[in-house]
Amino acid sequence: MINQTVALAGNPNSGKTSLFNLLTGSNLKVGNFPGVTVEGFSGTLVLTDLGDVKLVDLPGAYSLFPNSSDERVTTEVLVDPSRMDHPDLVVYVADANHLDKQLLALSQILDLGTPTILVISMIDEFDASGNVIDLDRLSEKLGIKVIAISSRKRQNIEALKDVISAGLKEKWHPLRQINPLHADAVKMLGEIGQIEPEPNLYRRWLWAHHHDWLTGSTGMSGAQWNEVLLRHNFEPLKEQVEETFSRLHTLEALAMNVVSKKPSHQSFTERLDGVLTHWLIGPIIFLAVMLLIFQAIFAWATYPMDWIEAGFGALGSMAGLVLPDNWLGDLVTEGIIPGLSGVLIFIPQIAILFFLISLLEEVGYMARAVYLFDRFLQRFGMNGRSVVALISGGACAIPAVMSTRTIVNWKERLITILVTPFISCSARIPVYTVLIAFVVPYEPVFGFFNTQGLAFAALYLLGIIAALGAGWVFKKILKTKMSSFLIMELPSYRTPDWRSVWRNIKSKVGSFIMEAGKVILLISVVLWFLASYGLPGDMDHAASQALIESQSEGLDAEASADLIAARELEASFAGKLGKFIEPAIKPLGYDWKIGIALLTSFAAREVFVGSMATIYSIGSEEDEFRIREHLSRQKDPDSGKPIFDYPTALSLLLFFVFAMQCMSTLAVVKKETRSWKWPIIQLSFMTILAFLVSFVAYQLSI
Repeated sequence: MINQTVALAGNPNSGKTSLFNLLTGSNLKVGNFPGVTVEGFSGTLVLTDLGDVKLVDLPGAYSLFPNSSDERVTTEVLVDPSRMDHPDLVVYVADANHLDKQLLALSQILDLGTPTILVISMIDEFDASGNVIDLDRLSEKLGIKVIAISSRKRQNIEALKDVISAGLKEKWHPLRQINPLHADAVKMLGEIGQIEPEPNLYRRWLWAHHHDWLTGSTGMSGAQWNEVLLRHNFEPLKEQVEETFSRLHTLEALAMNVVSKKPSHQSFTERLDGVLTHWLIGPIIFLAVMLLIFQAIFAWATYPMDWIEAGFGALGSMAGLVLPDNWLGDLVTEGIIPGLSGVLIFIPQIAILFFLISLLEEVGYMARAVYLFDRFLQRFGMNGRSVVALISGGACAIPAVMSTRTIVNWKERLITILVTPFISCSARIPVYTVLIAFVVPYEPVFGFFNTQGLAFAALYLLGIIAALGAGWVFKKILKTKMSSFLIMELPSYRTPDWRSVWRNIKSKVGSFIMEAGKVILLISVVLWFLASYGLPGDMDHAASQALIESQSEGLDAEASADLIAARELEASFAGKLGKFIEPAIKPLGYDWKIGIALLTSFAAREVFVGSMATIYSIGSEEDEFRIREHLSRQKDPDSGKPIFDYPTALSLLLFFVFAMQCMSTLAVVKKETRSWKWPIIQLSFMTILAFLVSFVAYQLSI
């Protein structure tokens, strides 16, 4: 039974989550930008002499005066001793390269009296630069154990486990407070109710700052708190500023005493930042990097996609021969296999996307993107931290929306939440891949690029433009008195940790397969049922009428079977549902079959292609599982024209660029805004915009 808890704390980008992965074997994502870890995650740390210990990875925080909702998690866990996850020991991680700036929160934790170990991370980079740190002197000055590690090289990890084990057994406590409180504060805190088993004045002082949102019990009501604080003229902001500057002055002097650095010279990181964060060159390089990513998604994924597609074709043929000619066989060959194949063939593209984004995070480039676009995004009601959400939205809007917790300004956070779904997520890749072929013919461009890859990048760019435009509108509408500011630290550039990259790809693709697979399988089965059955007598009547029609027109056996299948599908439950909504979507160029797929895609965007494959597979005996080729041969049974012609495909592409992503995104927006007001507004304006743009595009191109 696990009965002890160790918490990992530290600044963003300190190497804390990398260490967590090493100690627990967890698959948590690692990134070199603020906002990756937005909640506390836990795992099991196995110690030789103590067995299993609970290890909690707290969100990165610069101090115990939180500026965002994720930093509040860290403050509450550390300050409130009544919480179940309040740690028995804190392992505080600080980057050796920025030690003077990363000890502020540590000094506050020490004043809480919590047993603490200081871990100096990235010591390999620090040593490689010719720098020296006196660990013994630092340990003496702080009064705690200090150990230097390198997560990348797995240096001193086992030694750290031994130190943690000793700390849990011996219950080390800090020797003294870094910043003793003044007499007036001590007098005031003496009137505050019991908060901890053993009185700690600094804990009470922090509680005085945060009593309005800390959930633990102090034995005092809100009115009693306000009465005590008012009587002592307590000014929280003034107190915070004075305390912070006092600590920083002490800690900077401490760092100077224990760290010896090379004579000042421009490091590799500084020289590279001179280019990558340049006001003109930086954005050009960023756009070029994004263009290469989108091109790679198309160019590198072609062969594995063809192999997967061929595999599903063989599986479908085999299933048709083995399974009985009844409802079960039809369910598998016409429902399950086409539905799954419509999504799983796009796994290579999604894996490539996560691979490239992980590389950018690992080397430290994402933090530069935050810094680079801060001033630019402020013009559209956001700030530099919004880049984290916007780029993350290229993978999935759900974690992207959650990552906005690092944005302090309420207005900027809300605007980022509302516009992030405009960024095309990985779930739209299957839709774009299929439809682009109907709009843009494949042609090489400059030898390295091709027209379809450039069109793919253009769709993402269109989504970005929509997000910025919507942000500008909301900036004019929403009002707030809070000022905008960005506080962050740029990590040093480093080579990628390939184990971390692989873990990220494995975790994200695995999650995509499992989560999307369950939804797709369910919807494919429901669609197969709705498309295969109808009201009593309707299907038989439709088949007999189609047979008479085919005989009168002298159709051959294959054409006759296609006509009968089309009429039966039209008479099915799915057909009636599609016919009901068809008048609303007809101006966009969509028939009732596309309408059904649009409805199902609201569960998850990637379901659209699978739904189309299921709907268009039901009918004739054609054994066809190559989705793009299959859809390209579909024709309107009345006019004989291709269903997926240029105007319709263009309209659909634009609809998916601007329309709301999925129900799950709406749910997380409701959770983050704590109201149904904003997700309803979001769904409404995105749907209206998608409808209008698709309508204009279709009408102008027919």
